Order: sequence, then structure tokens, then C-alpha cells
Amino acid sequence: MTPPPDNGQSKRDRREEAREKARIAREAAARKHRRNRFLIQGGIGVGILAVAAVVVLVIVSSIAPAAPGPKNMASGGILLQGNATTSKITAVKTAAVKAGGTPKATDQKKLTKTVNITTYIDYQCPYCNQFETTNEAQIKTWLEKGAVTLEVHPIAILDRSSNGKKYSTRSANAAMCVANYQPTAFLAVNASFYKNQPAEGTDGLTDQKLISLVKAAGATNSKIPSCITDKKFESFVSSETSRALSSKLPNSTIGKLSSTPTVIVNGKQFTGAPTDATAFQSFVASQASS
Repeated sequence: MTPPPDNGQSKRDRREEAREKARIAREAAARKHRRNRFLIQGGIGVGILAVAAVVVLVIVSSIAPAAPGPKNMASGGILLQGNATTSKITAVKTAAVKAGGTPKATDQKKLTKTVNITTYIDYQCPYCNQFETTNEAQIKTWLEKGAVTLEVHPIAILDRSSNGKKYSTRSANAAMCVANYQPTAFLAVNASFYKNQPAEGTDGLTDQKLISLVKAAGATNSKIPSCITDKKFESFVSSETSRALSSKLPNSTIGKLSSTPTVIVNGKQFTGAPTDATAFQSFVASQASS
């Protein structure tokens, strides 16, 4: 075996030198490890910030900007009244709620000559359909005689029941379009929407079908179709739904909306079966005499 060349160092010196080189190598490796770990952690941090930024962007972009509400719905609902002499049913005309504004409750203290009925309804709600189809003829007769007022609040709590097509919101928006442009046709459109109510779990009616129903019910204003397809009052539907679900319902003792239909007569909630016409007539009569 050929011995290593003699460089003049002793065996001890060579051993110490080897140890020093090993120490330097270990420290260099440790520094490299710390640097890599920092870069990895920094990369993860940047990634988290990027994801957070994307989430914020998605959330912000998904919130529709505040927009004005429809005309003739200053309270969040349309108020209908009748004339006993002419049997004509009209809507109380009001200015639109301004963008970002708050609806103003109807002052029922000024409506002392009538029984005042308020409904919160969803056009996808089957129980609303039962109540409406059971009682709509009687309510219309009362209106024509000037015996009652009817304030209808279309809201949207059942969007999840239409396969992502948001039928509750779209139909409520369509009703608001009618309230805005041709309020005298609202009652007929309301009845038509329930007569043609789609089943839960389907896509719901298309916008074109809603336009067709609106026209057939007598709402022929030329601006209504684009109002429906453009979803002009979608943000107002959303804000009114949120308000009803989280705030006291005006002209009542109800803390917040918990279901549809919610029917209020002179401040008191009707709790009878939606298909019991006799019970509803009796309830209204009791409020008229109280």
C-alpha cells in the first residue's frame, strides 16, 4: 500500500484539521437547512396570502351593489286597496326606496276603516300556494268591497329548492317588476304565479315563462320583460329577505320571519291551516270586530 504523501504535518495535526473541516461542513449544512426551511415557510405564507386575497375578491365580487327598490313598495311590500263604489283595486303609489335606503313601514294607524292583511310569501313555497289558492278569491272580494287592504311582501327563502336556478329570487324579482311598472296587475300576476308554481327540486320556471305569465295576467308594460331578464330588483329581494329573517316584522309582534306564508291581520298572526278558508274568514272577522 502506498502511503499518503508526507506534507510535514503530524498525525495529531491532521486529525485536528479533519475535525475542523467536518465542523465547517456541518455548520454550512445547518445554514443551508435553515435557509431552505425559511424559503419553504415563506413560500407557504405567500401562498396563504394569495389564497386569502382570492377569497376576499370572490366574496366582494359576489356581493351585489345596493340598488334602488321598485316603485310602489316603499314598505318592502306592495299595498293594495279597493273602492267599494267602483270595485276597483289599486296599489298605493310610493317612490322607490333609494339605493342603500331602508323601507318605511306602512302606517296602519291611518287605515282604521279597513282590516289590514299583510303576507310574506315565497313563490316556490307550497304552503304559500295552499293559502293563496284557498283564500285569493275571498281576499279579492273583500278588496273590491273596500273592506280590507292587502300588503304583499315577496321574499326568497327557497332558492336552494331550484337546483341553483334561484327561482324564488327570480319570481320575486318578476313580481317587483310588475309592482314597479304596472301595479294594477299585481294581484292577477300573483295568482298566476301560484297557479303555475313549479315543483320543489326542479329548475323552476324560466325567465321567458315568467314573462309569458306576466303578460297573460295583464301586465303588458314594455319595460317589464327586460326588468325580469336583467334581474333589476334582485338585490332588493335579497335585502328584504334578510331584513325579514333578522328583524321584527312591522305592524306586528313577530320578532322575525320564521316561515312562509306568514299572514298578519291587524297586527296578529293567523296560525290556522293554510287550506282552511273558514278559519281564515273567521279570523279576519274577529279582527274586524276587535
